[in-house]
Amino acid sequence: MAVKVKICGIKTPEALQAALAARADLVGFVFYPPSPRSLAPEVAAELAELARGQATIVALIVDADDAQIERIVQTVNPDMLQLHGSETPERVIEITRRWGKSVIKAIKVETAADAAQALAYVGIARLVLFDAKAPKDLAGALPGGNGLAFDWHLLDGVKDRVPYMLSGGLTPENVGAAITATGATIVDVSSGVETAPGIKSPDLIRRFIDAARAVHAPA
Repeated sequence: MAVKVKICGIKTPEALQAALAARADLVGFVFYPPSPRSLAPEVAAELAELARGQATIVALIVDADDAQIERIVQTVNPDMLQLHGSETPERVIEITRRWGKSVIKAIKVETAADAAQALAYVGIARLVLFDAKAPKDLAGALPGGNGLAFDWHLLDGVKDRVPYMLSGGLTPENVGAAITATGATIVDVSSGVETAPGIKSPDLIRRFIDAARAVHAPA
């Protein structure tokens, strides 16, 4: 089975077309103003319409309140919501019930204990996304998209117990090793296909997707 790929933090039609041309399975739009990848819902809605029917549309939010979520859902109509903050299992249940959208819950990993927090979301979130936890002393750290990897073996105790996506510092050069080490069937990339924060490279997008799918490609 081919690995699925999510290209996150898309801001322009050019980046979106590159992702679609390379047959990305999911495309992500960020709604978190401190991020260089953040979009207004009205801008994302135009991009989402270009992607609809070709890739799963994901809206990334960080501890968003109900009014923010309502605006994004009504304006963009994403297929999934990615919660990248400190949302509890109870909050995930509430969001799922209120807006009827499947949820991806990000878990930030530095230790095996961090990874084990994913178990609280089994049967609640459609998918968990394992991402690297930013060091406390990292200047300008974001909830995600910092270009940091973590020790993939920290997932050994939980990866067979929760449906998940793998993220965190993935690039065209290391995604194959990451998939081999973890057995991930879905990978997510943002900064690893950029030439500068928020600036996607069509060439890096293509190379990333090719490298991810080559792991399970027939000989």
